[in-house]
Amino acid sequence: MKSRLLVAAFGLSVLLTGNIATAQMQSDTTTVGSSLQKIDVKTGTGQEIAAGNNALVHYTGWLHDPLAAKEHGTQFDSSSGRPPFSFTVGAGKVIKGWDQGVVGMKVGGKRTLIIPPELAYGARGAGGVIPPNATLIFDVELVGIR
Repeated sequence: MKSRLLVAAFGLSVLLTGNIATAQMQSDTTTVGSSLQKIDVKTGTGQEIAAGNNALVHYTGWLHDPLAAKEHGTQFDSSSGRPPFSFTVGAGKVIKGWDQGVVGMKVGGKRTLIIPPELAYGARGAGGVIPPNATLIFDVELVGIR
């Protein structure tokens, strides 16, 4: 009985992940290195961002949960209702997944970043909100480049 439940739970996870993968394949998905995933939800029409540019973004951050809708688990942060967040791409002032994940976006574009722990907060986690070794999902909109 226990093994059937485990197999059933594993099967559900694979089924849900398969559905998400199918949905993601309909948009532009890029994997960087072995694990960072960049899913272009909407391609922008403005200037393209590159390393060294200052990005202005709106974002929402989620803990990855393979059983949640779109695998977006608990929301832990958002710029909604605040001015856009600004950072210099590639300067190492944000997690590596952001530095690598926004490169190539065009102003007006929206991208989902699925960031593995080694490109996020790793074994230390962050602020009591992000557990150790968490995979993170960020929905990012590039609103401007300075």
